[in-house]
Amino acid sequence: MPVMDAERILAGQRGSVPRYTSYPTAPHFADQNGLAIARSRLRKLPAGEAVSLYLHIPFCDRLCWFCGCNTKHTLKYAPVEAYVGALITELATVRETAGSRLRLAHLHLGGGSPSMLRRPDFERLSSALREHFDVGPETEISVEIDPSDVTDETLTGLVALGVTRASVGVQDFSDAVQQAINRPQTFEQTRDVIAALRATGIHSLNIDALYGLPLQTEERLMATIEKVLSLSPDRIALFGYAHVPWMKKHQKLIRDEDLPGTMERFRHAALAADRIADAGYRRIGIDHFAKPGDTLAIAAEEGRLHRNFQGYTTDACQTLIGVGASSISSYGDAYVQNIVPTAQYEKAVQDGQISAMRGVQLNLDDRIRAWIIERLMCDFAFSFDALEDRFGYAARSYIAEAKIAVANDTFGLCHIDGNSFAIREEARPFTRIVASWFDAYLNDSSVRYSKAV
Repeated sequence: MPVMDAERILAGQRGSVPRYTSYPTAPHFADQNGLAIARSRLRKLPAGEAVSLYLHIPFCDRLCWFCGCNTKHTLKYAPVEAYVGALITELATVRETAGSRLRLAHLHLGGGSPSMLRRPDFERLSSALREHFDVGPETEISVEIDPSDVTDETLTGLVALGVTRASVGVQDFSDAVQQAINRPQTFEQTRDVIAALRATGIHSLNIDALYGLPLQTEERLMATIEKVLSLSPDRIALFGYAHVPWMKKHQKLIRDEDLPGTMERFRHAALAADRIADAGYRRIGIDHFAKPGDTLAIAAEEGRLHRNFQGYTTDACQTLIGVGASSISSYGDAYVQNIVPTAQYEKAVQDGQISAMRGVQLNLDDRIRAWIIERLMCDFAFSFDALEDRFGYAARSYIAEAKIAVANDTFGLCHIDGNSFAIREEARPFTRIVASWFDAYLNDSSVRYSKAV
């Protein structure tokens, strides 16, 4: 889409919108009794049900100024070791509450920096997971990697855990950009870590890169993309840096004047995405790319792509159980967020409680809008027939709403294609904006979000 059109669209639409890894989005989770909701949903799970787990490691041995995660900086390992003990206790409590062993389809370790764990703690987690869940050869186990953390001990720990997929954080290889975000990391260090991961048998690799960073220019970003492509990852995630200093105080260390403007961000994202696609990667959703034979690319082609708190995924499980401080669980008709402060989380777990805090039960309107928004984020369209098949007569008012949205769309971002609502291909960079049209919480909300592109 021409730059002038993009400028008009971004000027004429809401400038900041959610990333829609859930609906309702996390700021709108109510102060309902999360503990009661979590207990109720876990107890209803059938024996042998396939579930996913997210284990949050809220520690880093350095504080990256761009980070938007719930994490804390530590130079001592003792708090990390104690926290792993709490995770193990919570895993046992989850299994006890469910009343039976559940089949583990997907496990993701996020952070923070899970790769800072030492081998004995990887081994402890591996034993606990296999004690309380059915873990088989088909279980996908993924972990986020900070190359600066990785040692030989890390690699043997990942093998003990049974990791099948690794996601390596890069952000940007420019020295100037790295200094501006406090993230020193050489290309050579990253290259060697990726080679070591592959040597352990972890052949499925993702690399995260960011646009919109301070002091990032077109030349610096494209140089980073070329280096990323030279590493031949199976997947690439090209995220826009979310500058939210009102939420993450350490982001105030990044100077506003060093950040690219909205249109500069837009151009950078387009250039980087086009280069990745030209290298043979399939575009997945708004910000992911995968080699044609990758399971993510196949799922996208077959209409089986999903979106959760980790981004785009092949995970079709109805239940995602969050374990660890600040983790979020999804039970299909409810979300629950765990206690955020680490010390309070550990106390609750050691007292034999599930660490659930905030929760929200989805009503019919929430569930319909969640389905519509997920399909837009994954497929850039949703079928009216599929909506009716899923929700019956209630779908009709939302179909009418979609038709009204097209009629009011002065920029031509979307259209009715046969019996579907669809975002035009050239308008896909504005998918989050279109999805926000179906967000019933947004207009009455004072919550601030990151930039729309």
